[in-house]
Amino acid sequence: MTGPDGRPDVWLGVNFWSRVGGPLMWRRYDPDVVRAELLVMREHGVPLTRSFCYWPDFMPEEDRLDEVVLARFDHFLDLHRELGMRTIPTFLVGHMSGQNWDPPWRRGRDVFGDESFVARQRWYVRELSARWKDHPAVAGWLLGNEIPLYADERSRGVGTLDADVVTAWADALIGEVRAAGARQPVSVGDGAWGVEVTGLDNGFRVRDLAPLVDFHGPHVYRMEDDPLRLHLAAAWVCELLDVGGRPVVLEEFGVTSDYTSDENAAHYYRQVLHNSLLAGATGWIAWNNTDFDDLADQEPYSHHPFELHFGLTTARGEPKPQLLELREFAEVLRRTDFAGLRRPDAEVALVVPSYLEKRYPFTTPEDATSVFEHGRQAYAAAREADLPVGVAREVDGVPDDCALYLLPSAKQLLAPTWRELLRRASEGAVVYASYFHGAHKVQRGSWWPDLDGMFGVAKRSRYGLVEPVVEDELRLRVVTGFGGLAVGEELVFAVGGNEHSRAFLPVDPVEAEVLAVDGRGRPALLRRRVGAGAMVLCAYPLEHMASATPSVNPEDTWRLYAALAAEAGVVPEVSVDDPGVLVSVLEHEDGRRFAWLVSQRGEPVSARVLGAGLRSFGDVVELGPYGVVVAEVER
Repeated sequence: MTGPDGRPDVWLGVNFWSRVGGPLMWRRYDPDVVRAELLVMREHGVPLTRSFCYWPDFMPEEDRLDEVVLARFDHFLDLHRELGMRTIPTFLVGHMSGQNWDPPWRRGRDVFGDESFVARQRWYVRELSARWKDHPAVAGWLLGNEIPLYADERSRGVGTLDADVVTAWADALIGEVRAAGARQPVSVGDGAWGVEVTGLDNGFRVRDLAPLVDFHGPHVYRMEDDPLRLHLAAAWVCELLDVGGRPVVLEEFGVTSDYTSDENAAHYYRQVLHNSLLAGATGWIAWNNTDFDDLADQEPYSHHPFELHFGLTTARGEPKPQLLELREFAEVLRRTDFAGLRRPDAEVALVVPSYLEKRYPFTTPEDATSVFEHGRQAYAAAREADLPVGVAREVDGVPDDCALYLLPSAKQLLAPTWRELLRRASEGAVVYASYFHGAHKVQRGSWWPDLDGMFGVAKRSRYGLVEPVVEDELRLRVVTGFGGLAVGEELVFAVGGNEHSRAFLPVDPVEAEVLAVDGRGRPALLRRRVGAGAMVLCAYPLEHMASATPSVNPEDTWRLYAALAAEAGVVPEVSVDDPGVLVSVLEHEDGRRFAWLVSQRGEPVSARVLGAGLRSFGDVVELGPYGVVVAEVER
């Protein structure tokens, strides 16, 4: 979004329910408590809220709004104005924190397809937009809250919601916001869980909605088995949401204190905030402002009691460590003038196969979800190598300005894409691909046309069978030095996967040179020079095996990626000697450059700086457990 000065409007906020009532706050509205709750947010550098029009209370009848409730929301807006804050009203709040609530007049009608029910939603959205469109405290609008869960609780919309119907619904409601004269940014509030991100089609397709909305708003609450994958989960989602040229606002993220210690909650907030910033997010709205200890007898908290303690403050209004992290983050945004920062052009392309989001005939859903997992693990390895990496979706075409292309454990790519990658290699790029049989029995094997010709090998695989990896640890020994890896060095990898995927590709070199062999002396990494560049084949699905292994990072794929980058002429501007400290650089419109050092170590670490120096630091940067240092790069 663009602010009044023409620069990006950076949102740092919190999802807001008063501790007096939670979703029922509009029935029990206490203006003094609400004012105090808002004030503590503002005092900690959080000037924005996302607010919720609890549907049964705002619209108790299908042709009537509750004037008492509306007047209370009027006051809520006025409090924001008084305190120099803004809010994003959310219209259709029928789902919240593990429960669905219907307005009493719904009578089972379909949310998106029933014309009479959609007509009442349109009237509701138009009335609220018209009432508040000119209020200076309104920063934007959201149609609803996690509507796929409200529309179909059992399936979460996957496989049951029609994308054309959903898009028409969103178009109609956004049209009512605009027809009412509201000009603030608007989005859907669905969580951005569409097929382009997850590989699962819930009807809310990001590509279809992108022309209608002003920003994408992911909700990220992932459960993981690896600390780095957890810390990069929201960042990877933000990377995948580079669709349609829309900014990304991390609309919901957070932790319940019932799942974690205060110390680890603070670490989590710090990691999510900074890693998503480096992944392109321009807004952050935490879940949520307060704990709800006094609401333990009220649904949804009575049956989802962990929802009582997602707050940035206790139920008495005392700041928790998470809120202090937001305050520190706000200071970083101010000090770096974040609105003037941008990501430099990526030199390394992480290719995301179109099979993530496209449903080609007679393909299997697991092929889509594996793209998400393998891509994220490759993203983690590239970040550990401090590489300037960007996501390149096959659907949008392979970019022609990158030096290194990564195809991590990619079972499927379109035939024309392979042709284009060969062209890129002939013009000087390095193209790396790791072989992957797939994780199921259907057409098991990589769908690579002319693998032998592309990579200069003769494959020795057998139809319908896999060559299993029987070792629990894979050791690759370098036999031809490349990219700083010397002859005799070893790369070590954990082995994971199932009976289909825990497999390798036996090959003999023909036109290719062997760069590394496995523990039995078999070719494992091969390079075929093509024109001015090279095609590099890894016979093992390194990224898949890592993605299937708990607590694996950092693992040696980062060393391989660093060597490939060096071969391609990609040198990180700033790097450190520890893969457990991730380094990225952002550039300011005035020419300054800032380096982010984000530690993945649970203990204090001293990282030696390589490449460009950092202002106010020497050759070594000290970071606390899971700490972050942001420093200007010496010119």
